This record gives sequence, C-alpha cells and structure tokens, in this order.
Amino acid sequence: MHTDNPKVATLIKGCLVNDRNSQKELYYLLRGFAMKICYRYTNAQEESEEIVNEGFVKLFKNIHQFDQQRQDDMLLSLKGWFKRILVNTCIDHYRKHHASVSGHLLTYESETIPDKSETGIDVLSYKEIIEAVRSLSPAYRTVFNLFVIEGMSHEEISRQLGISVGASKSNLSKARDNLRKLLLNKNHYNIYVSPQ
Repeated sequence: MHTDNPKVATLIKGCLVNDRNSQKELYYLLRGFAMKICYRYTNAQEESEEIVNEGFVKLFKNIHQFDQQRQDDMLLSLKGWFKRILVNTCIDHYRKHHASVSGHLLTYESETIPDKSETGIDVLSYKEIIEAVRSLSPAYRTVFNLFVIEGMSHEEISRQLGISVGASKSNLSKARDNLRKLLLNKNHYNIYVSPQ
C-alpha cells in the first residue's frame, strides 16, 4: 500500500460528505498538478486558474464516482481520474470561449494534409517548449495538446471539439509548423545571445 493512501482515503471520505476542510486539503494537494495540465491549454494564468477551479467543482460534485479500489496507489489513481475531468473542462472552456472566435480555423476541410514528423530540439527546456505551445492560437494549441499530450486520435478530437477530422489534422499540422518555427527561432536566438 502506498504511504499517502490512508491520508488520501481520509480526504476522499471527507469530500464525500462535503467536509470543507477535506475539500481544502485535497485542493492544495492537487492544485499544482491541475495547474500544470490547464496551463498547457491556455495562454493566461487567470484563465488557467478559472479552469482549475471549475475542475475542482466538478471533482467535488462527482467524487462519489471515483473508484478507490482501481489501483494500489490511490493518489496516482485519483490524479488520473482528475486529469480526465481537467482535460474535458479545458475542452469545454475552449468550445465556449474560442471556437467561434477562431471559426475559420475549425472549418478548414482537408483530408489530405500530411502528418509531418516532429523534429526534436534537445537544447530547449520543458518550460520553453510549454511557453511555445501556449503562444499558439487557441485552435492549434487545443488540437496539439489533445493529440500529442493526451494521445487522442483525430476522430476523437473531431467528436470532442465538433470539428471535422480534416480540420483536426490541419490544425495539428499548422501547430507543429508554428511550433517548429518558434522553437528554431528561440534556439538560434539563444545561440547568438549565449554562445557555448
């Protein structure tokens, strides 16, 4: 049994009866984890916090659906369950706030866009890559995160976002191209500023 399991089990039991202290402790236990996920989907700290808070409301409202027996490490299991809630909340947020603004990106039809392979830039840090992802347009950023980070297929993304499979492929292709340009420019800039 994982060492955090008794504490997590106690917090979950408290949340099941709407105990505010248990909810507060669970919030602080999972907040950093939740922010990292939501931060990938937004380009504003305020927006990330809004989605995180919405995710926690859903977590507390649906905590009775969490299967505590699913795996030995209860915290890991809870994080996996909560991650799905957060990703779905990010998708809902995107649909509500960005789909109509970026409508031209979402309706682009083309089933023949090639899926270009990514080129790795080993010298960049995780933070630099996440910042580059966050600088993409909402449509590109959302499809990129769902495909690359969450492992969804274009068909699943199409259903989740209410766009065509072609639009999903197009947005991923354009996101990768834009990221490549952003990261290569950053890489060249870093080389000129601080030669090795």
